[in-house]
Amino acid sequence: MKKKILIKKLVIIGFAIFFVCSYVRQFMTMNRIKEEISSKQTQLEEIKQKNERLQDEVDKINSGSDDYLEKLARERLGMIKPGEKVVNSDDKGTGSN
Repeated sequence: MKKKILIKKLVIIGFAIFFVCSYVRQFMTMNRIKEEISSKQTQLEEIKQKNERLQDEVDKINSGSDDYLEKLARERLGMIKPGEKVVNSDDKGTGSN
């Protein structure tokens, strides 16, 4: 009789340990998922901001603003107007004092 009671107690303790371990594992998984969600939300916000900047640039280009297109051609493509001379500055300060 005492042997059956001991076996029942051991089985109950075994189930309790199993459920506690399962709960701890689920808790850790949930925390990891929450951290991933937070990270992805931050990335999403950064991408949305970049998308807005790019959309603004597309709108400027599509508006047909010659000044803006000229600025892009000069900055990104290094284009110059006929008769202009390019002056490159040396930021190292090689001139004598």
